[in-house]
Amino acid sequence: MRVLVTGAAGFLGSHLVDYLLARGCQVVGLDNLLTGSRRNLAHLPAEADFEFVQADVRDPMTIDGAVDGVFHLASPASPLDYQKLPIETLEVGGIGTRNALEFAGAKQARFLLASTSEVYGDPLVHPQPESYWGNANPIGPRSVYDEAKRFAEAMTNAFRHHRGVDTVIVRLFNTYGSRMRPADGRVVSTFAIQALAGEPLTIFGGGRQSRSFCHVSDITRGLVLAFESDLAGPVNLGNPRETTIRELADLILVAAESDSPVAELPLPVDDPRRRCPDISLAETELGWSPSVSLEEGLPMVIEHYRESDAKAGSARCAAAGVRMTTR
Repeated sequence: MRVLVTGAAGFLGSHLVDYLLARGCQVVGLDNLLTGSRRNLAHLPAEADFEFVQADVRDPMTIDGAVDGVFHLASPASPLDYQKLPIETLEVGGIGTRNALEFAGAKQARFLLASTSEVYGDPLVHPQPESYWGNANPIGPRSVYDEAKRFAEAMTNAFRHHRGVDTVIVRLFNTYGSRMRPADGRVVSTFAIQALAGEPLTIFGGGRQSRSFCHVSDITRGLVLAFESDLAGPVNLGNPRETTIRELADLILVAAESDSPVAELPLPVDDPRRRCPDISLAETELGWSPSVSLEEGLPMVIEHYRESDAKAGSARCAAAGVRMTTR
């Protein structure tokens, strides 16, 4: 099977590329590298069934040959990125999603939209089922990402019902793992870097707000199961374990063997107070549930950043003619 992955050079996109290649797929990865990086794909062997196309999903897609599936992941995803790039984020959700759907329709390919739990806003229902319409502020500081994804869902649904495109919508809750950019503003990467550096962990609003943290390996497996199913969605993918930000900070301090203090800051505007998925549909229809606990996944993230620092240090020393030793 030959598939297209938009946003292939991003954190989640690159892991999905790995998973698809391991399953024997041919993969075309498309990314404009605005927030993604070629480094996330540099580990792929030269003989891998992978082709990279540097392009913007806001432009019409022209990829020769048959394509059996489209995984549409392209979008700035971290708060720092989408608040810095508000117009681009909205255009990717609108124009980019339409272009990807037009392409899937022309190729008669199944289309998967990677949506987000952000469509639920600051939810008033817990845990959040797919039937919940959400409580999102359309003009708040987080609105460009929330509304871009809500519009992308509406666009996908319209193409399914009025153009006959075979589609599925997946709503992803907080995902973490290796290749997260250290300074992208997401809480796991931020805490990990602060803990390793011995800096205070910045906790907003006392850390009483909760999230659902799912390891990237579980999410990529769920994406492919959703793609291979007959579901139209939306379907939630996330860890039903509800974890407060303060609890997460404590887990990361243990994983990093760090004695960093905690610094409390005011809660940002529209920051959701609780976030936890109802995954009954994924469990029943996909046979999916997460298998990697935070206690297992967070040490892997810490080790990733330690290795990245070591490699960066080796490169700097080599450039300066300094020999490094390990004690």
